[in-house]
Amino acid sequence: MTNPSSMTTGRSALAGDALSLGLQSRSIARKRAPAKAAHLIVFALLVALGGAARADQPPALSPATTAAAANLVDIRTLVPDIAEDIKYAGHDNFVGAPVDGYLAPKCLLLRPVAEALARVERELRTRQLRLKIWDCYRPARAVAHFVRWAHDLTDQRTKPQHYPTLDKSKLLGDYIAPVSGHSRGATADLTLQRCAADGTRCAPLDMGTDFDFFDVRAHTDAPGITAAQHANRLLLRDAMAREGFRNYPMEWWHYTFTPEPTPHTLYDVPVQ
Repeated sequence: MTNPSSMTTGRSALAGDALSLGLQSRSIARKRAPAKAAHLIVFALLVALGGAARADQPPALSPATTAAAANLVDIRTLVPDIAEDIKYAGHDNFVGAPVDGYLAPKCLLLRPVAEALARVERELRTRQLRLKIWDCYRPARAVAHFVRWAHDLTDQRTKPQHYPTLDKSKLLGDYIAPVSGHSRGATADLTLQRCAADGTRCAPLDMGTDFDFFDVRAHTDAPGITAAQHANRLLLRDAMAREGFRNYPMEWWHYTFTPEPTPHTLYDVPVQ
């Protein structure tokens, strides 16, 4: 969802995910809860946030406990060799550690969304291009992990790579929100690669910033990037739009399938 005010403040889709639900950020407890209490944490967040929703129907947490029960499918069951680098399953992310709920480096999406993304990939291959996926469905407990990390102002390990011009205290609310659209199973973070004619030796296109770079330069139409970088972002946007994916303007890598299959449902099944 485009938010004109966020264009000037540098607000990211990690906060914009909540805006797309019509929610406002609120703080949660700083204590880290054990994994078995993740559903209770998410439920408390939803209770706190539900009253702030502008939509007629506030978000609800699905009772599903498995990907199959949630109708989440692995994109590699449709495109076995699609490129992936699932950032939150490892240490190369803004938290600097594997994120709660990511038990395997997989891209799960609701089936209609996965089928649409597979069509994007197949069309791109006719032009010697391919996708590279960084994140897809995100468990609600992972979002709670982001919020806990944002509260810990002593952990500055990833500042040079992810928020070099910002004080970490500014991330919560403007950049990190307690509810994410990724948890609805219809959003993916990804980039484009150009490959040799035989589909090998793929190299990422220059998009001007890395993934999860908290800065106005990550805006899709940011003025501070080169013409070639902007053209690459538009190449990705056009390919995704043809299959129904809408870009979040604050993050060039962030795409949501429309209409969303379950727009008022959040999931918390582990990625495994």
